[in-house]
Amino acid sequence: MEDAGGENVEEHLNEVDEQHKASLPERMGEDQAHRDPSRWWFASAAFPMVAGTLGPVASAFSICALVRPWRQNYTKGADIATATFIKDPAWLIAINAVQLAIALISNLALLLNMTRKLRFSIAQPVTIVGWYLSSICLIALASTTAGPLKPGTNDFIWSQAYFYGIYAAVLYFVVASLMVVTVWGSQAGHYEKDFMLTPSQRTLMLQTISFLIYLHLGALIFSNTEGWNYLDGMYWAAVTLFTVGFGDNNPTSTLGRALLFPYSLVGIISLGLVIGSIRSLMLERGKRRLDARMVEKLRHRVLRKMAKKGKDGILTPIGDPKYDFSEVPSSSGLTEFERRQSEFELMRKIQKQAAHRHRWIALAISTSTWLVLWLVGAKVFQECERQYQQLTYFDNFYMAYVSLTTIGYGDITPISNAGKSFWVFWALLALPTMTVLISNAGDTIVKGIKDATDKVATITILPSERGFRGEFKAAIGALSHGKLFTEDIQESPPGILGDSQRHRYSSEDDDEGELAQDQADLDAEGANTAPKKQKQAKNARDEESHKRLVAGNAAEEGGGDRIETRTVRFDDSSTTTGKKGLNGRSKKMGNTDDEENPSDKNSMTSQLPRMTRAVSIPRQELPQIPTDSAEYHLTLIEEIGRVTHHLKSHPPRKYTFQEWAWYLRLIGEDESDAAKHRKPHTHLGSKSKDELEGQERARWSWVGSRSPLMSSQEEAEWILERLIETLNGELRGVKAARRKDGMTNGRG
Repeated sequence: MEDAGGENVEEHLNEVDEQHKASLPERMGEDQAHRDPSRWWFASAAFPMVAGTLGPVASAFSICALVRPWRQNYTKGADIATATFIKDPAWLIAINAVQLAIALISNLALLLNMTRKLRFSIAQPVTIVGWYLSSICLIALASTTAGPLKPGTNDFIWSQAYFYGIYAAVLYFVVASLMVVTVWGSQAGHYEKDFMLTPSQRTLMLQTISFLIYLHLGALIFSNTEGWNYLDGMYWAAVTLFTVGFGDNNPTSTLGRALLFPYSLVGIISLGLVIGSIRSLMLERGKRRLDARMVEKLRHRVLRKMAKKGKDGILTPIGDPKYDFSEVPSSSGLTEFERRQSEFELMRKIQKQAAHRHRWIALAISTSTWLVLWLVGAKVFQECERQYQQLTYFDNFYMAYVSLTTIGYGDITPISNAGKSFWVFWALLALPTMTVLISNAGDTIVKGIKDATDKVATITILPSERGFRGEFKAAIGALSHGKLFTEDIQESPPGILGDSQRHRYSSEDDDEGELAQDQADLDAEGANTAPKKQKQAKNARDEESHKRLVAGNAAEEGGGDRIETRTVRFDDSSTTTGKKGLNGRSKKMGNTDDEENPSDKNSMTSQLPRMTRAVSIPRQELPQIPTDSAEYHLTLIEEIGRVTHHLKSHPPRKYTFQEWAWYLRLIGEDESDAAKHRKPHTHLGSKSKDELEGQERARWSWVGSRSPLMSSQEEAEWILERLIETLNGELRGVKAARRKDGMTNGRG
């Protein structure tokens, strides 16, 4: 609240400072994604998404089960297309219609709950009970049709509608059971009584519903224009939109062929959107949560192995009396900053190994699922077609393959009611699985082949800057695990560190010369594209300058004497140097009476939009935090803009240790301060976490459970969020300080 009297302003300033300090443990990560078992993520997010997707599929099959009778007269050896329908009893049609209405209400309740339009406590009982009732009704109707309603003669067969009813009953039972697990998990307190669904997940459900409606619409239109059975039209629509194109059914009328153009075009695009959303959710949305859990398990194993072998001394902070330094090898000679860098690199190796393992596990799961659908589907097709076609298992194995790959030769196709209806049901599951399999193969096998091809090219016909000899030695060194050609191929480190070593003591004239060269090149290319390319070149130059500056300044962090003075530059304006710490900023922030040249102030203000980097000259340590509050705030603003740009990177940006050390220093963490670090626990459960004291909670390790690298957020998201929180706290402090100065002047 506002303090009108001003008596508690000093207390308010202290409170702001204490809140900033107290929030550090929270900012350092209380993300539970890697600690929560994966099964609860499935129960809270994946199960509702699956239910919301398959529920409409079950309702689409229920519609197919309602529109035609369940029995047909058929003489063995006759053409199945000539079989006539046997009229169903009125009570069977009525019960079938009621169960469909109940199922639609259940689907609607689930969608309203997911869009926050209906409470969880109301929607879930309606959804679960409704789906179970629909399943029970369909099972009862199918059993009755196969028993009391079975004709006395054997000259009959079950229609496609009968089989669609069975598929719908199975799907209703499955999705209702998934929702029971979801509700049970929320009641047990494993997650909130709400769905943790993203807009993309809800979009997938809406896309699925739209595609199913479009499928039924095509069946209705083309069955009338071509004189087909409605369910044969459904089979044709699925074969067409899945781009299999068997050719056993095809439009022959002029109207049907004309309508095929827009119908197939829109339908194939809609199917592509659905499959794209499934791929995105399977490979990207769920990947981050599952990756975090996999990294946690691997981290736990690595730490236990290191402790068992007595090699965990590198994980002990140096210079903190809390720990026994007999654990740290005396020969290591590491500073705390260097030890933290080793910790960071260990965590990067754990992440890399976990990501590699996750890719191959995903490939194994998708391959296994695809093989099951292929092999089991072939067997089901064989049984369905046994009375109508003398096909071997290999024939059906072949037909299933050409369907999965959408080759669709059409030389072998299902002709029975059971076979056609099962093909539609099977294709809805198998073709998206095929897409996911191809994506996973692209991340593993195809990527390995591409990398191997690129490596062969670099040592044969397309050498890199190192030349044939250098690339050949590098390849031999890699194959021998570093035992051969270790000295001959040692070069400057690649990327940021290499640039920092080559340019550590270069002046700003180099950057200006490079920019001038860029400008000359752009002028030569033409005036039309020059402004855009000039801006791109300048942004790239600024980003590279920022990278190598941070890396170069950190190269000797912790080694030798520290340089206490520092210079901060925004474009061409110099700012003050000094040794004042951050704790003295509040007085400076509130001082508005300092003498200052107005022209200098205007000069600084006019150059703020053009500031290029927070620190402009090389030094032997990480840039120190600006002692002047205005400079510090401008540095935060500039870094927020830079990290916001990093959010657009694909694949997501991974920061170096030097960059992390710089950003952590901006939010109040110092990688050289052992007092804020601790040896990681192998696992930190939620109960033990709550029992930790506030000071202990502020300690963390790069390979600990509270490491920023263990967050389910991307690294740029994590850093951006903390920088914004820090800037927010600083500006609140400025506001409080100005209020205090105003009240003090009022008393005077």
